[in-house]
Amino acid sequence: MAAQRRNLMQSHQSWTDDLPLCQMCGVGTATNCVYGPDGKGTLSHPNEDGHLRFRGEDGCFLYGVFNGYDGSKVASFASQCLTAELLLGQLNSSHTDNDVRRILTQAFDVVEKSYFETIDDALAEKAALSNYLPPHNENVPFHQLSPQSQKVQERLKELEREVSGGATAVVALILNNKLYIANVGTNRALLCKSSSDGQNQVLQIGRPHSTDNEDELQRLAALGVDSGRVRQAGQIAGQSSTRRLGDYRVKFNYNEIDLLSAAKTRPIIAEPEIHGSQSLDSVTGFLLLMSEGLINALESAHGPEQANQEIVAMVAAELALQTSLEAVSQSVVERVKRLHHDVYVSGRQRATYCSRHEDMTLLIRTLNYPLADGVLTPTQGGRIYPVSVPYSNSQSTSKTSVTLSLVMPSQNTLTNGTNTASTLEEGTPTPGSQSPTATLQSTNTQTQSSSSSSGDGSLFRQRGSQAAQPDETGRVPPYVDFSQFYHLWGSDHSDSQSTQGGLGPQ
Repeated sequence: MAAQRRNLMQSHQSWTDDLPLCQMCGVGTATNCVYGPDGKGTLSHPNEDGHLRFRGEDGCFLYGVFNGYDGSKVASFASQCLTAELLLGQLNSSHTDNDVRRILTQAFDVVEKSYFETIDDALAEKAALSNYLPPHNENVPFHQLSPQSQKVQERLKELEREVSGGATAVVALILNNKLYIANVGTNRALLCKSSSDGQNQVLQIGRPHSTDNEDELQRLAALGVDSGRVRQAGQIAGQSSTRRLGDYRVKFNYNEIDLLSAAKTRPIIAEPEIHGSQSLDSVTGFLLLMSEGLINALESAHGPEQANQEIVAMVAAELALQTSLEAVSQSVVERVKRLHHDVYVSGRQRATYCSRHEDMTLLIRTLNYPLADGVLTPTQGGRIYPVSVPYSNSQSTSKTSVTLSLVMPSQNTLTNGTNTASTLEEGTPTPGSQSPTATLQSTNTQTQSSSSSSGDGSLFRQRGSQAAQPDETGRVPPYVDFSQFYHLWGSDHSDSQSTQGGLGPQ
């Protein structure tokens, strides 16, 4: 069995390639990047993230985002093994909520144990070779070692690369039209849904298992770990997560790690925290699964205060523009990537947080949410169109606004759970009225509002109902009058106008 799992992990092809993909889902990715003094980015390591998005039988859907580190082995193995543990008949519509929770927990446990089985032989060989070398050889320069010792050292390095690495995971399961989220580590799940009163509720499902999570610190303290030192350090063995898949060093050798040496039992675990049985009946919106790299990039650029609202606003804007979920997901990831880079090259205060970013993955699963229809015009479709709201150029470390959307003909309110974090207000356009404006209200006193029209709204002239209708070619008559512009230009450039034939429509 261990040999079969090892072959599965090392194979370039996956048995999951033959499973049906969910067509209501899109994934966007970006590789890690380290910026140089000139603002150009370079890749520091191959992409280590992973994801899954499959449609099972009996109305079952499975999605996941995996954030790997020290290699992609664990993320790749976990995505394949977890699929096998959940989509091969283990789940059906007759299961209760408790059944689903139990099956999800067991699946993560099997993934963890199965992965360690694949590296058992390598760990045993590593231990044997380590015992072969005399202790004093550890501090001897490589070129001074005997040829035989050099070969042993080289083999030890190979084995270390083979067995190192881990991953965090956030998994979404939809069964009987109910949503279950299983989280291990520092990825994030957001659910955006329109409520009955027309508001868009942005809900973060669960908290990250990190060194600043009070519940996790209490769990570690109960095992004998000094939680104060953990909080101050901010990382455990190079990672901020307190739950993770793989990573044999912190699982088997935790007593050799200073922060964890006092633990009575294994402190870093792979047990998922499960949030479940949220009904999706009559829900309109979308589900977002994000890797830690995407979250950190956005928060590094603009602060964590409204990161959830900001990413939801980006997704909503792209859903109104794109005709495929794959394009939506990739466009949002690219937007976050550009924001992060722009802050770095700006030299402002937050630039110091943006010298690099890790791999980024965004998975979007729509819930009765329509995509943009490229055939429709603004007056026909009532679609959402993006309104660019610039960020403040101040040196403040807090984020000043979010990307808004101009909605025609109606606009919803964006709230964070039950507490309103930001509100979009605009006038409903009607024939003969001025174009609507969009403003942002926020509890952050440094947030500035921006309008889609200037001053008294004279940028957009009033137009009648007939002018708003497209003709047989799909065009609408012009509704911006440039005659005054041409008149003023002609007055100031009468000489050049006479020689060049004048300006304006000929």
